[in-house]
Amino acid sequence: MQRWQAYLPSLQRRLALPQTSLQLCLLGMLGGLIAALLIILFRLAIIGLQGFFLTHSDDFSSIDADIRWLLPLGGAACIGLIALITGYRHYRLGIPFVIHRIKTAYGIMPFRNTLNQFFGGILALSSGFSVGREGPSVHLGAYGASSVGRYLKLPYNSIRILAGCGIAAGISASFNTPLAAMIFVMEVVLREYRIHVFIPVMLASVVGALATQWVFGHDRELAALDIINLSVWHFPYLILCGIIFGAVAWFFNRNMMRLLHIFKKWPLLLRLALAGAVTAAVGYFIPHAMGAETGAIQFAINSPTEIHLLLVILFGKMVLTLFAIGLGVPGGIIGPIFGIGVVLGTILAIVPAIIVDNSSNAGTYAVLGMAGMMAATLHAPLAALVAVLELAANQHIILPAMLVIVTAYVTTVQFFNNKSIFLMQLDFMQLPYKLSPADDVLQKVGVLAVVSQDYHLLDNPDEAVVRQHLATLQPPSQLLIKRTLDNTSHYYLAQYDISLSLSGDSAIQYLPVKGLSQQCTMAEVLGELEDKREGIVYIYQDDPNVPLGIIRWDQLRALLIKQNNLI
Repeated sequence: MQRWQAYLPSLQRRLALPQTSLQLCLLGMLGGLIAALLIILFRLAIIGLQGFFLTHSDDFSSIDADIRWLLPLGGAACIGLIALITGYRHYRLGIPFVIHRIKTAYGIMPFRNTLNQFFGGILALSSGFSVGREGPSVHLGAYGASSVGRYLKLPYNSIRILAGCGIAAGISASFNTPLAAMIFVMEVVLREYRIHVFIPVMLASVVGALATQWVFGHDRELAALDIINLSVWHFPYLILCGIIFGAVAWFFNRNMMRLLHIFKKWPLLLRLALAGAVTAAVGYFIPHAMGAETGAIQFAINSPTEIHLLLVILFGKMVLTLFAIGLGVPGGIIGPIFGIGVVLGTILAIVPAIIVDNSSNAGTYAVLGMAGMMAATLHAPLAALVAVLELAANQHIILPAMLVIVTAYVTTVQFFNNKSIFLMQLDFMQLPYKLSPADDVLQKVGVLAVVSQDYHLLDNPDEAVVRQHLATLQPPSQLLIKRTLDNTSHYYLAQYDISLSLSGDSAIQYLPVKGLSQQCTMAEVLGELEDKREGIVYIYQDDPNVPLGIIRWDQLRALLIKQNNLI
């Protein structure tokens, strides 16, 4: 234990640097394992709870309609009870909230919000709400992995990377898609590609996939779809399909935001009750529209020519998803988007099926629908391409998927001015997620990477002693003065002030110095020094009264110039 405590300061300094290291990779794998275990527990709880009333997991058509409609009503009541116990102000959940925390709190997730997400997500998915398990997976993954960094008191820049590792492991453990999980983190959550972040996130994603394969096997959700290589003559029609996917994604996002605005003033319990009532009513008649995505996908696989029923399921799935997510039911949006995309793609496959009198293309179009809807709704084209490739486990889907994804994305952005649903939700909730260029650069460097020992500390000195030390001080060395008042230490920077000396007053100026924890990044230093563009901050380890070192404004300025010429 003592040997570990002796090594910890060296580890903390190492991880303050924005560079690839073996230590960060190992910690990323540990965080990924913790995140994967949380997701496995989450999934097993859902399967176990559904086992009491469903014949097959997530198949709500297997129970009697007179019982089916009671499930979402009971689920809404239990979710509301959990929210009441944990506190309504801890009810911000899901991927948008995680993106906000990644940008503003280095991925550190509040405990009560995580409790809401864990138990609320289990109840929502078990009771038939049209939400996905990836929302809780992202939240729980970020919490589990960032907890490692918090326990070890690592620099916040490395905790942020660990949170990304947990998110990748969580998605990988949820869908058994390690590559798509890694791309999703870089493209949607972190919104950057840097090699020192990429490597540990990749390793954590591998750990998540191995963990879920060990418990749930190697099955993939879309492996049952019959995917064949499409002839070139399909490609013009695929462009039209991409346009339709882009338009439907815009319709979905627009109505989601409309619901959010309509019901924003309703109390949470009332919104949950309405979501339960809508799910109960629609689910009574359209059971395949209930749940995450499995029911809709299975029906599309088994009955690709039942166009009328597929249209009904598409309508039901759209309505249930909009009301569930729009009214605050805990869960993700990606799973339902998969279901909507698969059903819509299967419906669009009817045109080539009529031309060639063969419905064998339905499976391929179903996967393409999922890719187009994900790309256009989430603004994650690369993650969508990789996800369908992994879920379908068939390389023949690559070229047509690329064509559909590009068409859907360009259509929804240029012709409908559609934004990512996550960013629209963040704007609605007024949660900041944008950083200035300087903060974006400085958040990646911990203060321990820059902290300097080039200073002299005087404890409660008189004026003569201060003058004596200032006379012999050689730049860039600084003179730090400690004043103790009511058992509390206050620190000041002592320096000559020419303007004061000309007026006949004391030529020594005492500037208050703010202390920052060793876990902080250079972004917090900028926040303290930016207004005056001079001075210093002192860094402390555990006790704010004991300085570990200082950081000067010129060090911060040099870092900004070196990193991105931002000053």
